[in-house]
Amino acid sequence: MKKEYFKFVSACHLFLINGNKILLLRRFNTGWEDGKYSVVAGHLDGNETVKAAMIREAKEEVGIDINEDDLEFFQVMHRKSEEERIDFFFLVKKWSGNIEIKEPHKCDQLDWFGLDKLPGNMVAYVKRAIENYKNQINFDQFGWD
Repeated sequence: MKKEYFKFVSACHLFLINGNKILLLRRFNTGWEDGKYSVVAGHLDGNETVKAAMIREAKEEVGIDINEDDLEFFQVMHRKSEEERIDFFFLVKKWSGNIEIKEPHKCDQLDWFGLDKLPGNMVAYVKRAIENYKNQINFDQFGWD
Protein backbone atom coordinates (compact mmCIF):
# COMPACT_ATOMS: atom_id res chain seq x y z
CA MET A 1 0.00 0.00 0.00
CA LYS A 2 1.34 3.42 -1.00
CA LYS A 3 1.93 5.83 1.88
CA GLU A 4 -0.01 9.11 1.72
CA TYR A 5 2.33 12.03 2.47
CA PHE A 6 1.43 15.34 4.07
CA LYS A 7 1.03 18.18 1.53
CA PHE A 8 1.79 21.86 2.00
CA VAL A 9 -0.01 24.81 0.50
CA SER A 10 2.78 26.69 -1.31
CA ALA A 11 2.94 30.32 -2.37
CA CYS A 12 5.45 32.72 -3.86
CA HIS A 13 5.98 36.37 -2.88
CA LEU A 14 7.78 39.12 -4.76
CA PHE A 15 9.72 42.00 -3.30
CA LEU A 16 9.83 44.65 -6.03
CA ILE A 17 12.62 46.93 -4.83
CA ASN A 18 13.38 50.39 -6.22
CA GLY A 19 16.22 52.05 -4.34
CA ASN A 20 15.27 51.78 -0.67
CA LYS A 21 11.56 51.32 -1.39
CA ILE A 22 9.33 48.28 -1.77
CA LEU A 23 6.07 48.03 -3.70
CA LEU A 24 3.09 47.12 -1.51
CA LEU A 25 -0.48 46.30 -2.54
CA ARG A 26 -3.49 46.87 -0.31
CA ARG A 27 -5.74 43.81 -0.25
CA PHE A 28 -9.37 44.41 -1.10
CA ASN A 29 -12.51 42.28 -1.27
CA THR A 30 -10.67 38.94 -0.90
CA GLY A 31 -12.11 37.84 2.42
CA TRP A 32 -8.64 37.50 3.95
CA GLU A 33 -6.61 40.35 5.51
CA ASP A 34 -8.54 42.96 3.50
CA GLY A 35 -7.34 46.52 4.10
CA LYS A 36 -3.81 45.35 4.87
CA TYR A 37 -0.72 45.76 2.74
CA SER A 38 1.18 42.85 1.24
CA VAL A 39 3.39 42.19 -1.77
CA VAL A 40 2.72 40.61 -5.15
CA ALA A 41 2.03 36.99 -4.28
CA GLY A 42 0.10 33.91 -5.22
CA HIS A 43 -0.27 30.19 -4.93
CA LEU A 44 1.51 27.71 -7.11
CA ASP A 45 -0.99 26.22 -9.54
CA GLY A 46 0.84 22.91 -9.86
CA ASN A 47 2.89 21.68 -12.77
CA GLU A 48 4.94 24.92 -12.75
CA THR A 49 8.23 25.88 -11.16
CA VAL A 50 8.16 28.36 -8.29
CA LYS A 51 9.96 30.91 -10.48
CA ALA A 52 7.41 30.42 -13.28
CA ALA A 53 4.62 30.95 -10.73
CA MET A 54 6.26 34.16 -9.50
CA ILE A 55 6.62 35.50 -13.04
CA ARG A 56 2.98 34.62 -13.77
CA GLU A 57 1.73 36.32 -10.59
CA ALA A 58 3.71 39.50 -11.33
CA LYS A 59 2.08 39.70 -14.77
CA GLU A 60 -1.42 38.92 -13.43
CA GLU A 61 -1.32 41.31 -10.46
CA VAL A 62 0.71 44.32 -11.59
CA GLY A 63 1.24 43.83 -15.34
CA ILE A 64 5.02 43.55 -15.44
CA ASP A 65 7.32 41.12 -17.20
CA ILE A 66 10.25 39.62 -15.34
CA ASN A 67 13.14 37.66 -16.78
CA GLU A 68 13.69 34.48 -14.78
CA ASP A 69 17.40 35.31 -14.45
CA ASP A 70 16.48 38.58 -12.68
CA LEU A 71 14.54 36.78 -9.92
CA GLU A 72 16.67 36.34 -6.82
CA PHE A 73 15.51 33.83 -4.21
CA PHE A 74 16.22 35.06 -0.69
CA GLN A 75 13.90 33.43 1.84
CA VAL A 76 11.66 30.50 2.66
CA MET A 77 9.14 30.62 5.48
CA HIS A 78 7.43 27.64 7.07
CA ARG A 79 4.21 29.21 8.25
CA LYS A 80 1.22 28.05 10.20
CA SER A 81 -2.11 29.80 9.76
CA GLU A 82 -5.30 27.84 9.08
CA GLU A 83 -2.99 25.16 7.70
CA GLU A 84 0.73 24.73 7.26
CA ARG A 85 2.27 26.63 4.38
CA ILE A 86 5.60 27.04 2.64
CA ASP A 87 6.23 30.55 1.32
CA PHE A 88 9.01 31.33 -1.14
CA PHE A 89 10.23 34.94 -1.29
CA PHE A 90 11.96 36.47 -4.29
CA LEU A 91 13.56 39.83 -4.94
CA VAL A 92 13.63 41.67 -8.24
CA LYS A 93 15.12 45.06 -9.05
CA LYS A 94 14.68 44.94 -12.83
CA TRP A 95 11.47 44.41 -14.82
CA SER A 96 9.73 45.70 -17.91
CA GLY A 97 6.31 47.28 -18.28
CA ASN A 98 4.38 49.78 -16.20
CA ILE A 99 3.28 48.76 -12.74
CA GLU A 100 -0.48 49.07 -12.38
CA ILE A 101 -3.35 47.35 -10.61
CA LYS A 102 -4.47 44.49 -12.86
CA GLU A 103 -6.87 42.87 -10.38
CA PRO A 104 -8.99 45.74 -8.98
CA HIS A 105 -11.38 43.18 -7.49
CA LYS A 106 -8.51 42.04 -5.17
CA CYS A 107 -6.37 45.17 -4.73
CA ASP A 108 -7.42 48.80 -4.30
CA GLN A 109 -4.03 50.52 -3.90
CA LEU A 110 -0.39 50.22 -4.94
CA ASP A 111 2.31 52.34 -3.38
CA TRP A 112 6.05 52.45 -2.76
CA PHE A 113 7.10 52.46 0.89
CA GLY A 114 10.52 52.95 2.43
CA LEU A 115 11.87 49.69 3.83
CA ASP A 116 12.16 51.51 7.16
CA LYS A 117 8.76 53.25 6.86
CA LEU A 118 6.27 50.45 6.36
CA PRO A 119 2.58 51.08 6.99
CA GLY A 120 1.11 49.84 10.27
CA ASN A 121 -1.62 47.85 8.58
CA MET A 122 0.42 45.05 7.04
CA VAL A 123 -0.09 41.31 6.73
CA ALA A 124 1.98 40.14 9.72
CA TYR A 125 4.07 37.42 8.09
CA VAL A 126 4.89 39.69 5.12
CA LYS A 127 6.09 42.40 7.49
CA ARG A 128 8.26 39.77 9.21
CA ALA A 129 9.61 38.66 5.82
CA ILE A 130 10.61 42.26 5.04
CA GLU A 131 12.42 42.48 8.39
CA ASN A 132 14.12 39.18 7.56
CA TYR A 133 15.20 40.60 4.20
CA LYS A 134 16.70 43.66 5.87
CA ASN A 135 18.52 41.42 8.38
CA GLN A 136 19.63 38.87 5.75
CA ILE A 137 17.66 36.02 7.34
CA ASN A 138 16.91 33.35 4.73
CA PHE A 139 14.74 30.95 6.74
CA ASP A 140 11.95 31.59 9.23
CA GLN A 141 9.13 29.81 11.00
CA PHE A 142 6.06 31.95 11.63
CA GLY A 143 2.77 31.42 13.43
CA TRP A 144 3.78 28.46 15.57
CA ASP A 145 3.36 30.27 18.91
